Amino acid sequence: MSPGPGKVGTGSNRLLDGVLGAPKSSPPGRRARLSTPGTSRLSAEAREDLRRRLLGLIEGNRVMIFSKSYCPHSTRVKELFSSLGVEYNILELDQIDDGATVQEVLSEITNQRTVPNIFVNKVHMGGCDRTLQAHQSGLLQKLLREDSHESSYDHEAYDYDLIIIGGGSGGLSCAKEAAILGKKVMVLDFVVPSPHGTSWGLGGTCVNVGCIPKKLMHQAALLGQALHDSRKFGWEYNQQVKHNWETMIEAIQNYIGSLNWGYRLSLREKEVTYVNSYGEFVEHHKIKAANRKGQETSYTAAKFVIATGERPRYLGIQGDKEYCITSDDLFSLPYCPGKTLVVGASYVALECAGFLAGLGLDVTVMVRSILLRGFDQEMAEKVGSYMEQHGVKFLRKFIPVMIQQLEKGSPGKLKVVAKSTEGTETIEGVYNTVLLAIGRDPCTRKIGLEKIGVKINEKSGKIPVNDMEQTSVPYVYAIGDILEGKPELTPVAIQAGKLLAQRLFGGRLEKCDYINVPTTVFTPLEYGCCGLPEEKAIEVYKKENLEVYHTLFWPLEWTVAGRDNNTCYAKIICNRLDSDRVIGFHILGPNAGEVTQGFAAAMKCGLTKQLLDGTIGIHPTCGEVFTTLEITKSSGLDITQKGC
Repeated sequence: MSPGPGKVGTGSNRLLDGVLGAPKSSPPGRRARLSTPGTSRLSAEAREDLRRRLLGLIEGNRVMIFSKSYCPHSTRVKELFSSLGVEYNILELDQIDDGATVQEVLSEITNQRTVPNIFVNKVHMGGCDRTLQAHQSGLLQKLLREDSHESSYDHEAYDYDLIIIGGGSGGLSCAKEAAILGKKVMVLDFVVPSPHGTSWGLGGTCVNVGCIPKKLMHQAALLGQALHDSRKFGWEYNQQVKHNWETMIEAIQNYIGSLNWGYRLSLREKEVTYVNSYGEFVEHHKIKAANRKGQETSYTAAKFVIATGERPRYLGIQGDKEYCITSDDLFSLPYCPGKTLVVGASYVALECAGFLAGLGLDVTVMVRSILLRGFDQEMAEKVGSYMEQHGVKFLRKFIPVMIQQLEKGSPGKLKVVAKSTEGTETIEGVYNTVLLAIGRDPCTRKIGLEKIGVKINEKSGKIPVNDMEQTSVPYVYAIGDILEGKPELTPVAIQAGKLLAQRLFGGRLEKCDYINVPTTVFTPLEYGCCGLPEEKAIEVYKKENLEVYHTLFWPLEWTVAGRDNNTCYAKIICNRLDSDRVIGFHILGPNAGEVTQGFAAAMKCGLTKQLLDGTIGIHPTCGEVFTTLEITKSSGLDITQKGC
């Protein structure tokens, strides 16, 4: 089944026995272009057998080229290897029966539909352009220096099969899965301390300074509201109830510490090497790792995964790094922040402002433009309105220009000077704490990517990848928040990391599905969504092709407590041209995350309005409102509710 060794600069076609027919003869001077019967001729068993045979060719040959005899790009690649004096092997797909079938199965293996399709020591180089680029960068020569009888995965060739830079959710997911599949894996993780000196353990942003402590502080604020509600339900208590910041922080940090230890233990059990050092590429397939003392060690690997995540952005004004904190610092802050200015309108900004206000603090949010950019703007404004009604102050269309320390302390006092984004007006305010939440930047600029040719978006720092998470350098992959155009969510990174390892080392083909990813903003009134914001749906499908169903609702738990009537809101956006398929799901209400998770699964299965109408709701719940939606926005009818 091997195409057989060719001479330098030549190659021969051999049949893939039992699956493909032999090359057909043709008159001298002509290349045969064969018609192919397509994939329908192959049973599932034969198709899998073909896949194994193709993988055998890839693994059994130093240089394997899948080509077509008449393709000029294929000719260029052959000429390149000939000029290098490198022996290569070719399978000319136009010279064999069922060549189209081979090309289709190849595309499943490589996600490349065109020829030439080139492998060097098992590493998928790609097509003509990427192979030529690899030659120019020196990567091709590096791969060719490997002994032809050694795999690029062999431990003799490299220290590790896989090195992952970044020990967050995505990196750990990928590492553990690769180890389960029998590979030798290393994880490098190093937290550069924040300007205030804050650092943390293994697990990344989500566990240490993101989702986990954020949700726990959100819960602390909700418990305060529940205490208030409880009197209406008959609970009597006379003692003054107050919140102790230090007690909360200690409990949350103890829990996070247990998670850090659990991650280290899990890596040890799976025999993944964990090194608490800062990784930086120095040449192809080689990195240096610097520990806290500055001591450096070099490691090599066949493949790398970049999973370095992001860190909070600063304003670049006088006093920002000296006196302001970010989410990196807030969740372990040893003292109550007091009167707080939150700068930004991201979900991080609004979530932090929300739970700080819920804990009884004086909170102001300074907003440059709009709330929750990228989210449905009707929902975003409802989130802001609820927060404002419950004590959070908003300064709209202002940006800070200077932070000045008035008093030292824990907390101290800071003067903030801000200017209008629409004119010359300036304002001043005094706060105990200024929390910056204006966005996050990828940690990609100081890890040596330029030394091996990994391309990044120079403006954003994000890494462009194909749908296999492969970067511009074939043996380097990237996952998580650093990816260009992908959702910045922990479960996305976990899924992508696991599937990447399965594709690289487990023979699997499944790719991460980045469409219809659900999420929730844990503001005081939670906002859950899946699919498109209304603005984006109109842009993609046109307003006349959409039907938006919506309603206000009053959770039963809020009725006796005397809480806001007709504040919670639900809407779905349906594509009228596709059986009223639900393309946008939005809910503002208690436990929105729990509600959204279930409906996200339904959307993945192709949820339509008819299916929702045919679903019997669970009464009394918030989620049941989606089974009884009748009023459309276009009708203009009243959506206020009179009862449960």
